[in-house]
Parts: sequence; C-alpha cells; structure tokens
Amino acid sequence: MSEQFYLKPNVVVEPLVHHWYAWSHLIAPSTAARNFTDRHLPIIESFIKSPAAHAAAVKNPKLLGGPFMDLGPEQVDDIRLLEKEIKALPLMELSRAFCELDGMLRANATGYSLEPLYEKVPEALKGYVELVYDLHNNASFRLIEPLLYRSRYYDPSLQTLMLSLISADERPFVLSTPRFHQPGNVHLRTPFASEQVDFLFGLKQYPACFAQIKDKVGFTAGDDRVFRSFLTTDAPRPYRRYEGQGARWRYFGHACILVEAGGSSILTDPVLSYTYENNISRYTYEDLPEVIDCVLITHNHQDHLLFETLLQLRRRIRTIVVPKNSGGSYQDPSMKLILQAAGFKNVVEMEDMEELQVGPIALTALPFLGEHGDLDIRTKLAYLARVNGHSLLFAADSCNISPEMYKHVHEAVGDVDVLFVGMECDGAPMSWLYGPLFVEKPERSKDHSRRLAGSNFERADRIVQQFGCKEVYVYAMGQEPWLNYVMSVKYTEQSNPIVQSNKLIESCGERGIIAERLFGEKEILLA
Repeated sequence: MSEQFYLKPNVVVEPLVHHWYAWSHLIAPSTAARNFTDRHLPIIESFIKSPAAHAAAVKNPKLLGGPFMDLGPEQVDDIRLLEKEIKALPLMELSRAFCELDGMLRANATGYSLEPLYEKVPEALKGYVELVYDLHNNASFRLIEPLLYRSRYYDPSLQTLMLSLISADERPFVLSTPRFHQPGNVHLRTPFASEQVDFLFGLKQYPACFAQIKDKVGFTAGDDRVFRSFLTTDAPRPYRRYEGQGARWRYFGHACILVEAGGSSILTDPVLSYTYENNISRYTYEDLPEVIDCVLITHNHQDHLLFETLLQLRRRIRTIVVPKNSGGSYQDPSMKLILQAAGFKNVVEMEDMEELQVGPIALTALPFLGEHGDLDIRTKLAYLARVNGHSLLFAADSCNISPEMYKHVHEAVGDVDVLFVGMECDGAPMSWLYGPLFVEKPERSKDHSRRLAGSNFERADRIVQQFGCKEVYVYAMGQEPWLNYVMSVKYTEQSNPIVQSNKLIESCGERGIIAERLFGEKEILLA
C-alpha cells in the first residue's frame, strides 16, 4: 500500500472529443459543429460504404493525411453507432443553423438595416450572433463566443482521454480516425479542465500509491492491470536548470524551442516526443523545467497548438500567451476561450507590437502574414525575444508576402541576431483545414491557389537581409518522425521545401551567416 509509483515517460495521452482526436476546432463550439457535420460524417459515411477502400488508402503514402479511416471492416458496427450518436448531438442543430443564417443573409441583406432580420435568425443561433455589414455592404455575423461556451452546444462530457504505451515514433494519422477502446488502452472519461488531468500528469514528477492514483484518476477495476503497466517505481532523472550568465536555447523538434535565462524560461509551440528507445537524439518531456514561466503559441494550427502536449504541461505552466483574435469571427475562434475551457487559468492575449516581460526575457509580438489561405484570421503572431544582449525571432510559418511590412517592423525593433523561420512553402490547400467552415465549397482551382504555406527561399532570405541576422535556423518543417500523426508530411531531397531551405542555408553560408535546418535536437549557449 505504501509503494510509490510514477507515470512512465512513454505513456501517450490522446485527448478526444466524442472519440475524435481533439484539436482546437473541436473544442470551440462553432467550429466543432461544422467539423462534425462536414468533416467527420462524410468520412463515416464513406467508410461504412467501403471499408476496404479506406484500408487501401491509409497504406498509400501519397494519401497520408487524407479523409480515410485507419480501421478494419470489423469495426463498421462501431462506426454505425458513432454515426447515430453524432447525429443526436446538439452540435448538429448548431451546424444547420450556420448554413441557414448564411442563406438568410445572402437572400435578405441588401444594404438596408439589418434590424428586421434578427427575427429570421435560426433559433439555435438567436442571442449568440450580431448581424453586421462591412464597408462594402457585404453582410456577415459576429459570434458572441463566451455565451456559446455557456450553452448546451459546449458539452465537456464529450471530452475523454485515451492512455496507452508507445515504444516507437510511428503513429497513425489521427485527425481522420475515431479512437475506440482497445486492449492495452485505458479510456478515461475526464473533461480536459478536470483537476484529475493535472494529478495524472503530475505523476511524472511526484509519485503516489496505487490506491490514491486509482481514487484520483477514476479508472475502473477492470482497468487495474493495464493501468499498473503505465506505472513505475523509477524516479525521473533530475532536471538540470541552466544557471549561466547568458542564455540557453534548446530545440525540441518542429517549432518547439525552450529558452532559459536568469532562472526564467519560455517555451514556443510545445509539440514533444515521449521517451523511449530510438535512433534519433531528441529532448523530451523529461528535459523540461519543473516550472515553465511562459508558453508562447504562434498560431491556431494543430502542429503548434497541440492539446496532447499542453494538457500534460498545464500544471507546470505559469502563463500561456496567445494571439488575440478579432472578436467573434466564425473562422477564427478565440484561442483564449478555447484554452480557458480546457482548464488553463492564466491565458494572456497579445496583439501586434505589444510587449511582455518574463524575468530577464523581453518579448515583443510581431505581425504574422500568410499560411492561412487568405482568410481573415488574426490569431497569429511571431515573437521577438531579447535576453542578455541577444535577440531571437520566432517567425514560425510566417510567409513574407509583404516585404514592406518587415521593413516597418525592422524600423521599430532593429536588427535580430537569430532567426527561426518555417519554410514548408508548398502547404496544403485551404480546404484541408478550413473546408468544413464553408457553406458553399470553394472551386478547386481557387482552393488550391490559397495554400497553408510558409516562406520560400526568396521570401525567407528577404527577412534574413532585412533584419541583418547573424544566425538562421529553418524549423517547423514537420520532419521529425514523431510528428506524422498530426502533420502528414513526408519529404524527399527533391521536395520543394527541402530544395528551398537548402538554397537558403547555402546562400547564408556564402555570406558568412550561420545557417542550419534543425532536426531532432540542438542546444546553443548564448554568452
């Protein structure tokens, strides 16, 4: 009874919303409604019609990330039941209401007063929207988002956690396949905001006896044997904090950088590997400080705002900084409200050119253009960190489509020593992420012209030259194999992002600028 157990460092947690892998658009009620009806239900119907076609598609590398379930035909009955349950959700009513509202405005909003149209707002949306015109008399609506989180359309009881063990990098792509209980898994019916979540992941650092763990976490007696396999009596290795006079940054993969200085720390876009035997050197959860003073989120895409990671770190995070949205924009849900609904207490919004001090680290939020298919999405920021005489710019997937903007920014903030820039310059079509939000689907040619893409060589090099960078690191490329479950990216040496980033590295080298495409792990000490 007194034996103390820790949670093993290779226990995977998959946050789910009614069996689907939880990313931010499944937490916000408005986008969740449209994703259930226009993403999940079509996948379900297609699978029921032809499970064999799905089984073949998930084995085709060219179709990685497509709308195909990674399930066998024996699970058709499970999917039929899931379809029935989804169609009974209040979110279905909300999704239909968005379509009806869109049609009503297109038919009736002709430039005259919108006041008479409030009576025609669908019942499901009455009191949750404001009808508006832009300056060209195009009608639209503004969501009163906080009220939606207090309505029947936000149901935390749909939120669960699926726990399992992992021993290798490869995981199936998760956004197209619902998760069901399997041997070796434990399915916890625990809302994300629950204190049980913090206790569970606190076990990675602070042990408890099995009886207390079972009481706090709430799994059933039938899961005792499996859950015991998730526990160990081995204490985690102690974390060695940076205590130098300058600063240290460490690359954890993709767009995740830890900066430490003067006893303070910031962490950008946390997406982390678990700890297990592998042949790629990396930092993992075990290489993070016990307290993370500030987490910076650059934008609202699943490879930068990842709840699988964030929920495990929540108890360690003092402040989480997110870009401020435009206030009720349908395609741009508030990241602050999403995180607060998921149990994060101290969420701070920043806007372009605002500043924040984190110990000795001075942060400035900078504009972020591109990567969002030309949609009016404001929840995106780059961050400039100044610390002990050094400046580091985390530009994430910013696309330099307006060099003049960077000229103005440079005039305001001066030169930058170190640039981190994403160069996934092909990008998926806009509809890959935002398609369910469209009532009228965009034409294929237009959709494919509007990419979720970062900078190519010319655009990234202009940033390097504009800010007089001394070091350039290409990151956020999704190359690490432990990211494929949310990224669906497979590069070769002929892939355009690799070709373009190679050109940047070579060009920087010719000018005496340190340049590298990051992969796996890296540590740099700043004097």
